[in-house]
Amino acid sequence: MALIASAKRAARASERKRGYNLRRIRAMRRIVKEVVRLVKNKETEAAQERLPMVYKAIDKAAKRGIIKKNTAARKKSRLMALFKKAAS
Repeated sequence: MALIASAKRAARASERKRGYNLRRIRAMRRIVKEVVRLVKNKETEAAQERLPMVYKAIDKAAKRGIIKKNTAARKKSRLMALFKKAAS
């Protein structure tokens, strides 16, 4: 446990940031799983409507440093490849 006042403040700030980061990554994972499920169930129209939301969630996570830039690019690329494969 932190003893110094500045360390206590840093611990509180870290815990607060952790909550924000968890919320952001959970939102991203939830929407990605939803779109993957829709694509696998051949509901391409519904998946197409949610695609901008997925990109937004992934980009926000990358922007905030929750995931790396290349990880975000890879996720978007694989999602699009899955979508194109199901469409054909």
